[in-house]
Amino acid sequence: MAKWQERAELLFKEEGLNKLQKSNVLVVGLGGVGSFAAEFLVRAGVGKMTIVDGDTVDITNINRQLPALHSTVGEPKVKIVGDRLLDINPELSLIRVEEFLSPERATEIVTPEFDYVLDCIDSLTPKINLLVAAKRKKIKVISNMGAGGKFDVNKVVVRDISKTEVCPLAKNIRKRLRKEGINKGVKAVYSVEHPDATSIKTTDGSNYKKSFYGTNSWMPALFGLHAAETVVKHLIKK
Repeated sequence: MAKWQERAELLFKEEGLNKLQKSNVLVVGLGGVGSFAAEFLVRAGVGKMTIVDGDTVDITNINRQLPALHSTVGEPKVKIVGDRLLDINPELSLIRVEEFLSPERATEIVTPEFDYVLDCIDSLTPKINLLVAAKRKKIKVISNMGAGGKFDVNKVVVRDISKTEVCPLAKNIRKRLRKEGINKGVKAVYSVEHPDATSIKTTDGSNYKKSFYGTNSWMPALFGLHAAETVVKHLIKK
């Protein structure tokens, strides 16, 4: 055990920490949710990780995303996040994929070698592509719903996608998954708080994204925390 993992071993025990070190996790999307989820997992002791994102840091990301600083604007998120993860654990086996996830690439990237897939994408179609690929290959997957337009940390929960409510994104995902023959079996992090409808803004539709809500600094990180907790608990009990 590395000295920096002393506190983790006290909690997870040697067996649990060994399981984490041998685990292989895929994190797709390194924005406000995914960047925090990836860091929580690596700090917990996950030994292998692939991170996927085709985006660069934008100045509007600074209020909520871990890689976003004035000094990193314009740089690829996979580079910033990846460098940070390796600085946390230099022995981490890390693969960086700098691209947006197309339907074809979702099928290629999601392989049985992964113990868990984290969907931290904020656009509907790529989320569906990733979830369908994971389900069809029988890989555990957790999907993060909409953190935008919300304030209350006490209303964030983790349930099966079939049990989600209130969240507009979750509703659309349920509908799209049903068309693919998937009714359940996808863990979802979501909020039962109604989003602030006055905080929405439309876009030009690039990168599969038609609109977005205003977002605070803490809700995306909290979603990432819940996702990481769910994954770690599963991995140490395998």
